[in-house]
Amino acid sequence: MKRLFISLALVVLLLRSSAQQRIAPAYPLLTHDPYFSVWSFTDQLNTSATRHWTGANQSLTGLLKVDGRVYRFLGGQEESFQTVLPASDEKAYTAEYVESEPEKGWNQPGFIHNGWKTGSAPFGDGAATTQWRTKDLWMRRTFNLDQTDFKGLKLKLMNDDDVEVYLNGIKIFNCECFNGKFIYVPADTRLLKNGQNLLAVHVKNNVGGQWLDVGLVSDKPALASSDVLLAKQIKTGISATQTSYSFDCGHVNLDVDFTSPLLMSDLNLLSRPVSYVSFKVKSKDGKKHNAEVYFGASTDLAVNTEFQEVTAKSYKTGQLSVLKAGTKEQAVLKKRGDDVRIDWGYLYVAAAGDTWAKQFIGTPDETISSFVTGKVNGKTSADGKKLVLSTWLPFNQIGALPVEKHILIGYDDKYAVQYFGQNLRPWWNRRNDQTIEKQLELADTEYAAILKKCNDFDKKFHTDNVKAGGVKYAELSDLSYRQAIAAHKLVESPQGEILFMSKENFSNGSINTVDITYPSAPLFLVYNTDLLKGMLNGIFYYSESGKWKKPFPAHDLGTYPLANGQTYGEDMPVEEAGNMIILTAAIAKVEGNADYAEKHWKTLSVWADYLSKEGFDPANQLCTDDFAGHLARNANLSVKAIVALGGYGMLADKLGMKTEALKYKTMAKQMALKWVEMANDGDHYALTFDQKNTWSQKYNLVWDKVLDMNIFPKEVFKKEIRYYLTRQNTFGLPLDSRRSYTKSDWIMWTAALTDNRADFEKFINPVYKYATETPSRVPLSDWHETTDAKQVGFQARSVVGGYAIKLLDYKLHH
Repeated sequence: MKRLFISLALVVLLLRSSAQQRIAPAYPLLTHDPYFSVWSFTDQLNTSATRHWTGANQSLTGLLKVDGRVYRFLGGQEESFQTVLPASDEKAYTAEYVESEPEKGWNQPGFIHNGWKTGSAPFGDGAATTQWRTKDLWMRRTFNLDQTDFKGLKLKLMNDDDVEVYLNGIKIFNCECFNGKFIYVPADTRLLKNGQNLLAVHVKNNVGGQWLDVGLVSDKPALASSDVLLAKQIKTGISATQTSYSFDCGHVNLDVDFTSPLLMSDLNLLSRPVSYVSFKVKSKDGKKHNAEVYFGASTDLAVNTEFQEVTAKSYKTGQLSVLKAGTKEQAVLKKRGDDVRIDWGYLYVAAAGDTWAKQFIGTPDETISSFVTGKVNGKTSADGKKLVLSTWLPFNQIGALPVEKHILIGYDDKYAVQYFGQNLRPWWNRRNDQTIEKQLELADTEYAAILKKCNDFDKKFHTDNVKAGGVKYAELSDLSYRQAIAAHKLVESPQGEILFMSKENFSNGSINTVDITYPSAPLFLVYNTDLLKGMLNGIFYYSESGKWKKPFPAHDLGTYPLANGQTYGEDMPVEEAGNMIILTAAIAKVEGNADYAEKHWKTLSVWADYLSKEGFDPANQLCTDDFAGHLARNANLSVKAIVALGGYGMLADKLGMKTEALKYKTMAKQMALKWVEMANDGDHYALTFDQKNTWSQKYNLVWDKVLDMNIFPKEVFKKEIRYYLTRQNTFGLPLDSRRSYTKSDWIMWTAALTDNRADFEKFINPVYKYATETPSRVPLSDWHETTDAKQVGFQARSVVGGYAIKLLDYKLHH
């Protein structure tokens, strides 16, 4: 595929990208929705296994054979284990437990444990098999071994919260911590005995949920790779819809491009779950060479855990050769939560018939050794675990002119989400009149046209962001684009409305969280307000159907992928009411009319009335920054309520309700003047109305500026900006005076309050430094430490769509 970079800024970007080792904390490869999302967590594409955004292995492997020599350009050796003692994700087990402190010696072999109960793992609340609701749990698990010579023995543990673990009476691990996924802790093999062994655990619940699941594993021997050389990566680039790499492979150069065509102007294309992986090979020594590309996709892309059985087959459809794989169980929409991957539906890898592609199914050992030796050792159908769908693409007699071929990789989830008890198909098949085969054939037929659209969009997106906020702002925007979109799923409601359902990634897994929609909104306001409506429609329906009866919006619609009603344990009354009104007002500003608001006017009026009474001086409650805890008299939350009331007045004005408009606009401006007085803390405004010598980012003010409501005096913005510039750390402006951590999306909003490029870039540059230097190699985290750039929590979330706030402001005012 040929790219033409027509602007100087893009040329500079490409040159910089080729020379720099790090341009992202992690690199998006296949990005479609919260389940179909594969990333490279290292700068070199061939030095680590590719992963789902949660960190679980979802291996893609790429090899290039040139005149008999084999180079690996994609993927690396997985960290893999063999089971010594299974945890419950692999096999159900029982253990003895007690919930009140046992006698001394409880953790020793031979302990007489009268009165202990027997339960099935995992132990905990929620989805746990054995419900544990007390503060402490003590567990004893006995097991027999007939061998103990394991290499690299490790404890496999998931715990919430503090834990101490004993193996045959010897403490092997303790931690005052919460591990929301399995961790692997080295253990001494010499502690194991032939015959009966004991694993004993004490876990303490401090706050929130509780959980215990435990087993033992050992290192699995690595595959021999002496016949495979590492390709030399010479260039990397990220644009809005594409991630590209270039490699030196002996006598030829190889370009590899991953394209997920997430173009918001075309919802059918946006929702089509098909990515392109393109390979371009050319000779670099003037001679002809025979080359062959191997592309392998692990069936781990179609399972929640590596222990699930899959079935795979090959077949032809139209002009395509296709490989298909999915779990035998096909438990459609049976699992919910955060650290969960899809285990229903099917993974597809397809290649055009005229490429003379060969396709096989086998184990990782079989498929790679087959390609290296040239002796096929694969099948056209297979059952098992951790299989590989492998495709060979021949490039014969390659010369100085590049030759390009591509494969398609897709995922058909059959049903995408459950919405108030009804299973919904993905948008591309919402009428049940499509098949994944038709979509794959369309994707192949339209390849050249779609790549041109992606290239054109990527160039314009980057150029517009350079104009709006500068080169570093544009590069952060390129990095955030696919992540923001792919944290959603596009479906149609039973009422015929668009639903663009977010997943609160790497948090609690909520679906359609209002205070996730709020920071995500700017990107969708710029490119397709229908998608933002799709983020609001479900919340409006929840209230308007009578299912949610409170005078403020729900926090969420459930836990992904089940949108059957709020599952978060606490409401955020002022937060969510303010969010919904502000975003409805923003839609009206962008579209130039209040038609969407008119449709939901009765509901908006209930929420505005609530804010008029409870919003100015908020009671002790959570806001979107719930990780920071409850806060009363929150000055930034008060700003949200005031701006929302002004937004409601603006909407009333657009709808010709002059009396209502005057009432709420006047109310907002009077509240703003009172706010200035009550929040004043000398050279800045305080965190709360009653705590002086504190401060916080007042990022909610940005909508007063972007929507031209003129509620707060302009001096408020200037005063805060002057103060913030004295509070910055190396990697950004802290969220407030309580801690040194920050949220990068809120920094972007705060930066948009500036009135000149120089001050804007003073806020952006530390965020850029964080993104390119953080030691936390995960899909972009929006919650990080400003002192050392480490991730505090969250990753791969849609809120980075909020980076587009400056672009939105630019578009509305130029």
